[in-house]
Amino acid sequence: MDGHDLCFSCSSISPLSSSSSSSSSSSSLFTVSREARTEKTLATFTDPTSIFSVLGPKMVAQDFTVDLSKPLVFQVGHLGEDYQEWVHQPIVSKEGPRFFDSDFWEALTRTKWWAIPLIWLPVVTWSISRSVRMGLELPRLVLMMAIGIFVWTLMEYSLHRFLFHIKTKTYWGNTIHYLLHGCHHKHPMDGLRLVFPPAGAAVICVPLWNLIKFLSTPTTAPALFGGGLLGYVMYDVTHYYLHHGQPSSKVPRNLKKYHLNHHFRIQDMGFGITSSLWDRVFGTLPPSKAPGKSR
Repeated sequence: MDGHDLCFSCSSISPLSSSSSSSSSSSSLFTVSREARTEKTLATFTDPTSIFSVLGPKMVAQDFTVDLSKPLVFQVGHLGEDYQEWVHQPIVSKEGPRFFDSDFWEALTRTKWWAIPLIWLPVVTWSISRSVRMGLELPRLVLMMAIGIFVWTLMEYSLHRFLFHIKTKTYWGNTIHYLLHGCHHKHPMDGLRLVFPPAGAAVICVPLWNLIKFLSTPTTAPALFGGGLLGYVMYDVTHYYLHHGQPSSKVPRNLKKYHLNHHFRIQDMGFGITSSLWDRVFGTLPPSKAPGKSR
């Protein structure tokens, strides 16, 4: 079994409930070691029985203990330089941790996958219809939408590589990174934190819309924006499917392997979600097999 196949098997691990993990090892500690190796961690997570032997309600780095039974967001900043190693040692469980004490803020971090197309596809339709009403011909309409989708794929790659995988070590740097993307690497199977919260997406849409209006014409701007937003919807729904779907055909199955490889084997490569295009262009395509391993 090569690295890709090994990573793909992680998606079928039985989820751990928070109650079972707490009760089975309520006093166990997981020590974050600078000498920990990715291959060793990956091997652990492919054996569901071994997870119970290493996962407890608390994780230790230096002199600070992260208590998984308490809200995490304002704890992780205390990990300092050890945060990067801690956050990239995943816990394979469909039940994610609590982030905030406040029920209001906690609710904003949890999103059902179907909320993304339900909320944003009407906005896509409205944007495209604006260009149509202003007289944009069909060939140019399709072209503008295609450009919007294409630009989104580059944004998808760039945000993932340069923002979501930025190295942090300060309290607030770690805290913000955990909210943006670190939580997804720590709990990659948390089904309610796989898609981007609509409130956050709405805030980001405002400057993007203004930028598109500045760079394009009044008739093409809505179609460009609608195309880019459609690309985002496709990305978020695809991302959820890659974690929780069970594809049977070759293309989506390979894409699932490709993405889980990013989570469980080589986390500093393979930044594309909907395709590997920009990884190929910018040289971040991961090797198909682990170094030194043979089939």
